[in-house]
Amino acid sequence: MKLKPIVFAMTMASTLLCTPSGSAEEVNFKILATTDIHGNFYPYNFITLKPADGSLARIATKVKSIRDSIGDDNVILLDNGDILQGQPTAYYYNFIDTVSPHLVARMLDYLSYDAETIGNHDVETGHAVYDRYRSTLAPIPLLAANVIDKATGQPYFQPYTVIERNGVKFAVLGLLTPAIPAWLPENIWKGMAFEDMVESAAKWVPIIREKENPDVLIGLFHSGHDSSRMTGEWRENASLLVAEQVPGFDIIFMGHDHQVYNSQSGQRPLVLNPANNANNIAETDVMIVKQDGKVVDKKISGRIVSVNDLQPDSGFIANFEPERRVIEDFVTRKIGEAEGDFSVRDAYFGPSAFMQLLHDLQLEIADAEISFAAPLSFDAIIRKGDLLMSDMFTLYKYENMLYTMAMTGHEIKDYLEMSYSLWTSQMQSPEDHLLLFADGAPAKGDYAKLHNPSYNFDSAAGINYQVDVTKPRGEKITILSMADGTPFDMDRTYRVAINSYRGNGGGNLLTEGAGIPHDELTSRIIASTDKDLRYYLIKAVEKRGHITPEVTKNWQFVPFDVVNEAAERDRLLLFPDEK
Repeated sequence: MKLKPIVFAMTMASTLLCTPSGSAEEVNFKILATTDIHGNFYPYNFITLKPADGSLARIATKVKSIRDSIGDDNVILLDNGDILQGQPTAYYYNFIDTVSPHLVARMLDYLSYDAETIGNHDVETGHAVYDRYRSTLAPIPLLAANVIDKATGQPYFQPYTVIERNGVKFAVLGLLTPAIPAWLPENIWKGMAFEDMVESAAKWVPIIREKENPDVLIGLFHSGHDSSRMTGEWRENASLLVAEQVPGFDIIFMGHDHQVYNSQSGQRPLVLNPANNANNIAETDVMIVKQDGKVVDKKISGRIVSVNDLQPDSGFIANFEPERRVIEDFVTRKIGEAEGDFSVRDAYFGPSAFMQLLHDLQLEIADAEISFAAPLSFDAIIRKGDLLMSDMFTLYKYENMLYTMAMTGHEIKDYLEMSYSLWTSQMQSPEDHLLLFADGAPAKGDYAKLHNPSYNFDSAAGINYQVDVTKPRGEKITILSMADGTPFDMDRTYRVAINSYRGNGGGNLLTEGAGIPHDELTSRIIASTDKDLRYYLIKAVEKRGHITPEVTKNWQFVPFDVVNEAAERDRLLLFPDEK
């Protein structure tokens, strides 16, 4: 925890009124929060190799402007996790340069962050990375009160921190979505347990109140707002439940679901989410009225502010220019040749070269008969020409491992039934949508108009099948044969290539879809890679030397007279730049 010297200045927006004893004094603060930055530190996308919106460099401009206007001591800066995964900027200092002090920790120190809550994608990097990161980040605390060290029964990370400024005490409680076991293999979070957020908050708020007696209590929760959906047995997004069921919070900053959110109603605290990729910052005004040294009144309001129109901070850019050059050299290294374009866009409407490349590599790496995979990036393309390291981040976005799992034919069919029910609507006529679009906001804020995120739209390779979009779930999928034309046996057990996120229950396709109990999933794992799947994809591509866009039409939407026109219309809705 950083305690900065108290500075009294007439120029401060925070005004301490020098009045006789017994009269009131007013202190004004701004509390700022970022979340789900996902490696977007520079105003440049190291995957597409193009300038980008957002960035921590633009956040730096906004923070500096506010500090210059009201004084450092009147600003508290927080981050809500998922910062260590998403761009090669983070990947390089997670897994390539493991000796230097972690770049992300040094950036947060440069910007004088006061606290951070760990996110699920930070945990996904593995113990070696986030333990090293926490050490480099200190004395900035890494929070998560509901992540329990099994050996001690105490929080593995710091549960909360206290920040004192101008005679006002702020307490910040960190919580992480508890659904980690549904997404990540246990070796990544070995020795940890994850408590329900409401239960953990209800336990810690009285402790903080009694021990610290803060004037303002802040929740820094890496969890979203829609509590209606369960992820396995875990309630993934519980921030609003805490706001509603655990009294005492003044402000709750949330994240994880990539959706902008701003709400304050009734007795509930102010709840803000600036969404992802450092496009926005949550900005909160806190006015404190004190009398005889005690807080007698406080007024809190907040907003979500875009930083996309700001110039990146020149000092930030200059300070981290050497690391930028290192990362640029890393992502522009040639690893092969692409003999055509590979576009994710085709994957929503049938077999595609993009998905076939991923399926073929998974089948090869896992020595499997069948492969399941989904488009992890909503809209991405690998262009014809030199195949660069950056293209491998386009092909595979996350640091999942690859499993070989045992599944029966019945389970494979049921798995696909659920996948396509998340993906497609039940059409009655050619005028209906083929794709399942959201009525309002999408399930996650960066998946266009889709009702569900595309990373749960698994297709299969190794089998030939049809998807009847006029049928309900349970009747959509007809598996015709294995890829080589031999019969598909519903009662036989097959070797299936599947990423570790899915293999641990992520997206519920194995549990709710295939009907495999969550506690049985581990026993179904025949083999696992010991490094992330992208590492093996890179090695496989380097061995091949070139990749060619090929499409094996092993599956199709039917009936054609219902699907074809709807697919054309929906493609333009999803990608209007193709008009």
